[in-house]
Amino acid sequence: MNAAQGPEVPPGSVRDSLTVLGATAVGAELALTLAGGLTGAALGAALLTGAALLTARFVAGADSEDSGYRKGLRMMGTHEPSIQDWHWTVRNGLDDGGFTHVLRPRLQRLYASRLSEVHAVSLFDEPARAAELVGPELWPWLDPEQPPPGATVPEPVLRALVDRLEAL
Repeated sequence: MNAAQGPEVPPGSVRDSLTVLGATAVGAELALTLAGGLTGAALGAALLTGAALLTARFVAGADSEDSGYRKGLRMMGTHEPSIQDWHWTVRNGLDDGGFTHVLRPRLQRLYASRLSEVHAVSLFDEPARAAELVGPELWPWLDPEQPPPGATVPEPVLRALVDRLEAL
């Protein structure tokens, strides 16, 4: 390293990239000025300014309103949060064995969310407090530490579970 050259910049670093982009922009502006005169210089300046502003906006993270230029955030694993498939979930959850594998996990997530948001209680970490809030008649159907009382949930119990969820 020579003292007159300054510190060595590693290739591919941000500083190196900005140096190369800056040199390219100056070279392009100079070429446009030589080729088009004052009109070419103005056009080059406008194009470079626009490109710099768009790049800065994207890099700064203004993607929340960018029509999806960036990948969406992963929420709730790989399942998008929606209620569009609840008809299917409830219909299959009422079938033999469907409650255990289909409906119960979804109900547990809803109860966990409601208990956490409204009562600051964790369904999985504080089961005794959650059982107290849910009620002794419905808790066996949601208890994450025990299997459900049956492979199929009776419709009145499902209605009571939904009503209790709304009441929480």
